[in-house]
Amino acid sequence: MSQTPRDYRHPSGWNALLPYREPQPALVGDEQADVVIVGAGFTGLACARRWHELSPQARIVLIDSSEIGEGNPGRNSGFLLEIALADDADSRSTARMEACNRLTREAMRDIVTTVTSADATIDLQRAGTYRAAAGPSGMRALASYETFLQAAGLAHRRLDRAALGAELGTEFYTAGLYSPDCYLGQPAALIRAIAKQLPEPVVLYENTPARAIRCNAGIWELETPGGLLRCHRLVLANNAFARQLGVARSQLASVFTYAALTGVLDDKQLAGLGRNENWGVLPMHRLGSTLRRTIDGRLLIRSLHDYERERGKREIAAALSHRLERRFPQLRGVGFEHIWGGAVGFTYNAAPVWGEQRPGLFVSCGCNGGGTVKGTLFGRLLADLALGETVPDVAALFGRASWMPPEPWRGLGFTVRSAMESWQGRREL
Repeated sequence: MSQTPRDYRHPSGWNALLPYREPQPALVGDEQADVVIVGAGFTGLACARRWHELSPQARIVLIDSSEIGEGNPGRNSGFLLEIALADDADSRSTARMEACNRLTREAMRDIVTTVTSADATIDLQRAGTYRAAAGPSGMRALASYETFLQAAGLAHRRLDRAALGAELGTEFYTAGLYSPDCYLGQPAALIRAIAKQLPEPVVLYENTPARAIRCNAGIWELETPGGLLRCHRLVLANNAFARQLGVARSQLASVFTYAALTGVLDDKQLAGLGRNENWGVLPMHRLGSTLRRTIDGRLLIRSLHDYERERGKREIAAALSHRLERRFPQLRGVGFEHIWGGAVGFTYNAAPVWGEQRPGLFVSCGCNGGGTVKGTLFGRLLADLALGETVPDVAALFGRASWMPPEPWRGLGFTVRSAMESWQGRREL
């Protein structure tokens, strides 16, 4: 059986930087609800909040296999994009992209409003993001993305190697683009703050993995290690782990990526990292390396990809150190304070699995690495759909996940394709 968030080999570095949080108790015994939501990430939390807005009297139960901040939502790189990912951008379909961007901007405003309501100071700033390229394949992708930004009339500026060096402290990249349409934040702190703002009637159970689901006479039953939940409507917002419950097995796969955080760098080290003190870099090749400089003076690097498995810490550290030092040779030997992995819900065509899959069973899975803002959007829309509200045509705007071949062909295809793309984009790794 595939790995679940509670089985990760290494704790989230983002969550480790925060004060201890007492988790909610696990489910013990049998309960009934109007709706049960599996997965207390950005999608599940947004769905629960919206469901309560539309149906305040409904009994809403939310379960998560891990703890808030330790699961996938607290393991990402902390980019909250208001506009399309580079892989999604299409300059030939500006009307569709503008509609998508309007929806994601609304979702981002919802996140900011929710976080602002929390009684805590959260690291969340509209700092923008850089997209940078080092070699020919990256430069082609950069040019394509710039064409999209121009066609869509979206603000951006182009930077050459010298300008990137002045702002980021690295001469690794040949060129880059800066876009203001992105927030940067501490993802574990962010998901904790959003969970804290759950309406009081919503019941949250942590450390409560879903073991199996079934439908009997129109009532959905969900088994957990400690009990049974019965409900009229069931929502799966647990990304690639929905496959373990028999959903979208021919559409979803788990791809593990890895991240590492340095300790707080000293003044001399920070002085060599350019004049921008809070930045993020997204690679133009999808197997490239993501970078962050945090507001407390650390560097994060996220890279490497494994199909359906999580590799060991020593191997992760060596590979990430090599990639960080290629970009910042002045930091050779600096080391990492935290190293961890996380699973991305991957679909072949980068489109989501979304909607009512069976009567009473609603699913939003397959984030493809963009689950914070789009997940928030899809969670809200899923509640609207379930409760009869008017919703946009998600499939027409964002696509519908395509079919994947069964194993072993699926794993073999991933291995071959990733090897080819790694070779083609080797300058970006």
